[in-house]
Amino acid sequence: MSETTPMVRMAGVDKHFGELHVLRDINLEVPQGQVVVVLGPSGSGKSTLCRTINRLEPIDSGVIEIDGKTLPAEGKELARLRADVGMVFQSFNLFAHKTILENVTLAPLKVRRTGKAEAEKNGIALLERVGIANQRDKYPAQLSGGQQQRAAIARALAMKPKVMLFDEPTSALDPEMVNEVLDVMTGLAKEGMTMLVVTHEMGFARRAANRVVFMADGEIVEDATPDTFFTAPKSDRAKDFLGKILTH
Repeated sequence: MSETTPMVRMAGVDKHFGELHVLRDINLEVPQGQVVVVLGPSGSGKSTLCRTINRLEPIDSGVIEIDGKTLPAEGKELARLRADVGMVFQSFNLFAHKTILENVTLAPLKVRRTGKAEAEKNGIALLERVGIANQRDKYPAQLSGGQQQRAAIARALAMKPKVMLFDEPTSALDPEMVNEVLDVMTGLAKEGMTMLVVTHEMGFARRAANRVVFMADGEIVEDATPDTFFTAPKSDRAKDFLGKILTH
């Protein structure tokens, strides 16, 4: 990849759900190694934006590129590009009938055709990295929500993705579990993983983000450093949003 090719590029992206215009002419570039946090009120299009990047949501028009390659609509090429994009959702989406280690090794074995011994070695290393290697033989239902979400992060990392997408990864968790997941994400950010994170966690945005993208009504209203966004937001929408959040 050349220095100038962004890891994620969205140009003129539009998306409707019926009459609802959920993404309006989105233009966004995420350079390699950058952590972009997407903020905004409910219904602003944040999650949809996240889900279009690996084509979980098809778009009506525009271009989305991963590492300089255009995302095809379907087929083998899409599967290949998707393998470069790790995704962590609000719900953990782990396979209930497989152990934590099996969850983490499944895709490398099936998609990347990694050998079993290597996949397990890598899987255990990843579970250590997210702090739950001692839980590897348990099933998802035996773990706390925070542990399950960390397993889901390990599973996404097992594919050695070029970029990680997080769609409100802590919003389904009990408050005491939120930090254990954010700590793992902060670690990834420090290691230089390219990340796009939709979240309500302002502390994480301030601490770990290189950029804050603020969305309202399907549009990117502001795109600034966390410092600038939190101390001197330009738009009334952002001021209103921050006023509501930071006063609680």
